[in-house]
Amino acid sequence: MCRSIKTLRGTEPTPEAVRAAALQFVRKVSGYRAPSRANEAAFTAAVDEIEAAAGKLLADLAAPGARPEGSSGGVAVLDGVTLRKRRSSPILGSTGEASKPASK
Repeated sequence: MCRSIKTLRGTEPTPEAVRAAALQFVRKVSGYRAPSRANEAAFTAAVDEIEAAAGKLLADLAAPGARPEGSSGGVAVLDGVTLRKRRSSPILGSTGEASKPASK
């Protein structure tokens, strides 16, 4: 059932698409395709809340590939030379040097 929920980020989702995704989510979580009359109010309220939360999330997400202001993504440029931040390696350790076996 949840496989039919489409990724909405990176597109211009219509309100109908956001509502449909919220409905599919609530159906999956509740186990109801269509709730009984006794559960209809709770079901509809949940869809409304999920729809609002999804809409806010999509509005607040940065565009794909965007970086926070001032972020260089681990790249620094110094006097025209591009320097990349070293990542620690589980084999080499944080210094980039091979780990030496402990002496006995």
